[in-house]
Amino acid sequence: MEACIARYRSSANSLLSQYEPIVLVVGPLLALLVAKVLHSIVCLLQEKGIKGVVLGFGMGAVKLIPGVNSYIESEKKKVVEQLQARSGSKDGWRTELPDIGLGREVIEYLGDAKNKDGVWQGKCSGTVYIGGSQSEGHFSLTNEAYSLFSHTNPLHPDVFKSVVRFESEVVAMAAALLGSKEKSSGGQICGNMTSGGTESIILAVKTSRDYMKAKRGIKKPEMIIPESAHPAYDKAAQYLNIKVCRVPVNKEFVADVKGIRRCINNNTILIVGSAPGYPHGIIDPIEELGELASSYGVCFHVDLCLGGFVLPFARQLGYSIPPFDFSVKGVTSISTDVHKYGLAPKGTSIVLYRNHEIRKHQFVAVTEWSGGLYVSPTVAGSRPGGLIAGAWGAMMSLGLPGYLENTKKIMEASKNIQKGIEEIQGLFVIGKPHMTVVAFGSNDVNIFEVNDQMSSKGWHLNAMQRPDSLHICVTLQHVPVFEDFLRDLKESAKTVKENPGPISGGSAPIYGAAGKMPDRGIVRDLLVEFMDNSC
Repeated sequence: MEACIARYRSSANSLLSQYEPIVLVVGPLLALLVAKVLHSIVCLLQEKGIKGVVLGFGMGAVKLIPGVNSYIESEKKKVVEQLQARSGSKDGWRTELPDIGLGREVIEYLGDAKNKDGVWQGKCSGTVYIGGSQSEGHFSLTNEAYSLFSHTNPLHPDVFKSVVRFESEVVAMAAALLGSKEKSSGGQICGNMTSGGTESIILAVKTSRDYMKAKRGIKKPEMIIPESAHPAYDKAAQYLNIKVCRVPVNKEFVADVKGIRRCINNNTILIVGSAPGYPHGIIDPIEELGELASSYGVCFHVDLCLGGFVLPFARQLGYSIPPFDFSVKGVTSISTDVHKYGLAPKGTSIVLYRNHEIRKHQFVAVTEWSGGLYVSPTVAGSRPGGLIAGAWGAMMSLGLPGYLENTKKIMEASKNIQKGIEEIQGLFVIGKPHMTVVAFGSNDVNIFEVNDQMSSKGWHLNAMQRPDSLHICVTLQHVPVFEDFLRDLKESAKTVKENPGPISGGSAPIYGAAGKMPDRGIVRDLLVEFMDNSC
């Protein structure tokens, strides 16, 4: 053995003796550098694709041309100013405390400011889900429930036992709607209330990350989302340092199961489906995604923020609703918003888990704080007990009959709107909506110019891309006015067809330009600049 080693050593020394010592030192370092560059290029191609990388380098080169970068910056500033103008001026905004407190007089100021807000009654896509006005009926009831508990905080369970109980009951009632009574759910559905769908999603992602790290030792987590999934997943990825694999939807505008399967690897912690997806109101193939997640042993989150308090009742009313809840094998977590069609006050959502083993990874426990032992279930420490009481009051006051009646109204209004849009020349409905979101586009007119015409009539719709389109999220506010909406939409489409071109102060040029801009980094910069000037 020693003779063999000596022979190999002699051969190596003989081979290397013909090279300069500096070459032998620098050579391996250069090889490592080349390997690192190649690895970075491969990672960049995986993240952005060949087209994205080529565009990125191309735009970077163009910006090096003298004067180009300053021109881009000046144009960006103009666009931000246009967007800012649509949001209103900050002139007159208070920057210091008043020298003398206003006392009860402040209520008058609040009322005056509220009266200057835009008209939302029946005119906004989504936004306000409760029917009627704030001074009557269910609206008034939830406001009163909130005011009774506005001082409470479930962070202090020994003091505010009532809101702790209310939260537990809200979660249990929601779980019962979403499959907890089915044998296939496992009988351990649990969860917590949050401030909204975004927090529910962030918590579900965080929990999935930590659960998969404990279960399989994954240290470089990745999640797979359809491009129709809510931006809350991107926010969660940025906050939690998780890589996102975004998969285009298929020709039916739902999650592409085959495309998602191709993205699964050893670092995958989570795949996502929506019921329905926010852009088009279409339910992803939850059963197929659940089977996929189960077969690969990864978590599967279903975004029911919009549909959680509609789909169970729509199914009872006889609508054809595909499976979407914990009765589906593979579903590990669900988010659902009580402040949407649960008709609770704004700022109430729920995140649910299949069992306690998973949910335990949501919590943060701190043992070494000088202030004592600390444990918190959600992102927020202190939470408004008034909102919990408002959600409990909403659910208890409506009960099963109330939710069934409301669901019948909004589903019927949605189907009437869908049918009405299909009858308007030049417009078409995107996909086959399952619920109360109806998206529509046009091959004949600029759909964003149609949006500007609708805005001039007081309507607030949602502008979308890929494809260029608009959607209306139908609420109880729209039930008495859906015929007005269809009339105004027909007139707007006709106006644009007869007189194409942007209207003064409209957003069509901005949306159109943003959709066609190849450098998405510039679009992102525009959004950030706008937000930085708005808050």
